[in-house]
Amino acid sequence: MNSRNEALFAVEQGAPNWDIPGIVAALRELRDASLEGRARRGKPPKLPSRKALIEILDGLRATLFPNRLGCSSLSDEGVDYFVGHTLDAALRELLEQVHLELKFSAYQDDVRDAFRDQAIVIAREFAAGLPRLRALLETDLAAAYSGDPAARGIDEILVCYPGMTSITCHRFAHELNRLGAPLIARMIAEISHSTTGIDIHPGAQIGPSFFIDHGTGVVIGETAVIGERVRLYQAVTLGAKRFEADDKGDLVKGSARHPVIGNDVVIYAGATILGRVTIGHGSVIGGNVWLTHSVPPGSHVAQTQSTSQPVSTGV
Repeated sequence: MNSRNEALFAVEQGAPNWDIPGIVAALRELRDASLEGRARRGKPPKLPSRKALIEILDGLRATLFPNRLGCSSLSDEGVDYFVGHTLDAALRELLEQVHLELKFSAYQDDVRDAFRDQAIVIAREFAAGLPRLRALLETDLAAAYSGDPAARGIDEILVCYPGMTSITCHRFAHELNRLGAPLIARMIAEISHSTTGIDIHPGAQIGPSFFIDHGTGVVIGETAVIGERVRLYQAVTLGAKRFEADDKGDLVKGSARHPVIGNDVVIYAGATILGRVTIGHGSVIGGNVWLTHSVPPGSHVAQTQSTSQPVSTGV
């Protein structure tokens, strides 16, 4: 009886043969082979945990909005205790994840306390900035309420709107990216992306009173700069037009390649804006527009126009 027939016979007898030892050995060989060409040898340090970051995000959101995203049975006397306990747990776990990132980046897993002090500084600075982030998110909530006639209240926006979930995660991720934890920031961005369908790179700079309506398919690139009171609709892309390469043909990292969006700009569904172009204050970009050049303040760009024309804002 050959191996295939033996496997079929085992299945018929109710005992499937997975050949676990053989699969494990083959996977080990592939892992070892993938490490051979790397400059750094040895067992790689552990990465931050996606599962832990999801729990941290839940804790941070509950800390900022305990009565809506925390515990539904909180009393007035118990809110501060809940916030303190939840925040402490989230920050302790965040500290561990930042420590893992710093060790991974330096490939020094064998040094137990390496970068511990640096991780503590990052976690403390992040914690100190939470009141400022809460105040910033209040402006985003207000923008969503004033910008969507279907919104029946702030609480509905907070618990239901994917745009609000996305900008909340982005505010956390952007702060961590700025403080020196870019891998964790990117992981948070991708957790939010998988949940909301909105892809915002943690490097993007987004001003207050920001609102994404509907949201599915929105993409905001790493070096995008968005001003105050900006509103986007679904499937908007703020992307790069081209990618610069160095003498070796490798892509240049970190170059300014995404749009700059002025204050009080509205960008409707399906619009694509590419390159380091500037959209002037108070402009309106219509649905499905493909735009690769700057437009002056007060512009109204529609799909049928080949060029934009300034319009009176009535101010």
